[in-house]
Amino acid sequence: MHQHFILHKPYGYLSQFIYELKRKKRLLGELYDFPEGTMAIGRLDEDSEGLLLLTTDGMMSELVRSKKVDKEYYVQVDGIITQEALDELKKGVMIGVKGGKYKTKPCEARLISEIPDFGLRGRKIRDERHGPTSWASITVNEGKFRQVRKMTAAVGFPTLRLVRVRVGNVLLGNLQAGEVREVDHFGLNNAENYKGNLKNK
Repeated sequence: MHQHFILHKPYGYLSQFIYELKRKKRLLGELYDFPEGTMAIGRLDEDSEGLLLLTTDGMMSELVRSKKVDKEYYVQVDGIITQEALDELKKGVMIGVKGGKYKTKPCEARLISEIPDFGLRGRKIRDERHGPTSWASITVNEGKFRQVRKMTAAVGFPTLRLVRVRVGNVLLGNLQAGEVREVDHFGLNNAENYKGNLKNK
């Protein structure tokens, strides 16, 4: 029987179990005793945080990575993001992808008025005297390399911190950085099933 897990990936970890280059990197296997054959579904960059789904089921991995499943991110940006910038993000912006130009698909983008309580990041963002920051929610159903970071930069508000909070109906919720929970299934189409089948670590 396949096993499924949800993880709050901390800052500074790679979304993988093996790293073959010489430079020492922190990997997912350091966070939990995952069974053999576990794979991360999609990736979060080393300097990104938040919800990461893992499974031993390759078919489930393909389903979650499809464009039918939304991914929501909370991003802390440099400056107070404007409604004009959010409207641009919603319509799609030009970003660089593999040496070429790509226009992102329409997405959801909104200002977050209350600062999310994710706790301190592993590495300090920057000193407050460098100016104000703000938070926005961006929901996409595609996943180009560092896409959300490139999108906010394209509208003049570089991302300082990025936390994925939702994949389909699976929520990060109160999962703490580095915490792993095993679930019976991801319940991507039914949040209540998901919530009802969490198993404590």
